[in-house]
Amino acid sequence: MPVDYKKNKVVFSDEVAVDDAEKLLEWIQKNTSAKADLAACTHIHPANIQVLMAAGIQVCAWPQDTNLRAWLESALLIGKGSSNG
Repeated sequence: MPVDYKKNKVVFSDEVAVDDAEKLLEWIQKNTSAKADLAACTHIHPANIQVLMAAGIQVCAWPQDTNLRAWLESALLIGKGSSNG
């Protein structure tokens, strides 16, 4: 499963598809202080990125792939002023 929901953390792995975005949004709305672990993520559909951006979720672990990490950091850290991790 590419998205695993823990108590206060959502863990992304492998390829996260568009179909995961709606459940992600619902979960984040119920877990407003949650963090995202993207360490094992290899691809994430833009719909999921939009959910993460809108929620302003804190990332506790970035993807290992440097290109994906750079792309996600630029999208998710806009206006936050610093990098996490």
